[in-house]
Amino acid sequence: MTDLSAFLALAQTPLGPFAPKPTTLEGDQQEAAVSLWTSDDGRVDIGIWECTPGRFSADRTKSSEFCHFLSGEIEMTHADGSKVRLGPGDAINLPLGWKGEWRVISQVRKIYVITKG
Repeated sequence: MTDLSAFLALAQTPLGPFAPKPTTLEGDQQEAAVSLWTSDDGRVDIGIWECTPGRFSADRTKSSEFCHFLSGEIEMTHADGSKVRLGPGDAINLPLGWKGEWRVISQVRKIYVITKG
């Protein structure tokens, strides 16, 4: 049967407890997340993630990720040094193999879709 899951009021969806971000490079970052749906084979995960201001490293060598930002603002630096600033209503795709840094300017909340390589 086709799964027709609907996810409503994502900007207000409760998340798990906030905890220290393990890859933080600058600041006292805290993050929280909730998974909304996972594929039967475990390769695809859709959820919501939130993080406090600071800077952290990100490594997508084992998975790709699509992000749609609901609130807050970030500046992302790609491995080649190029930067992009993203906020509410913006989206980005991080392909398998992407590496870079995120600077959370104001507390950010995003919808994510992670696909394991």
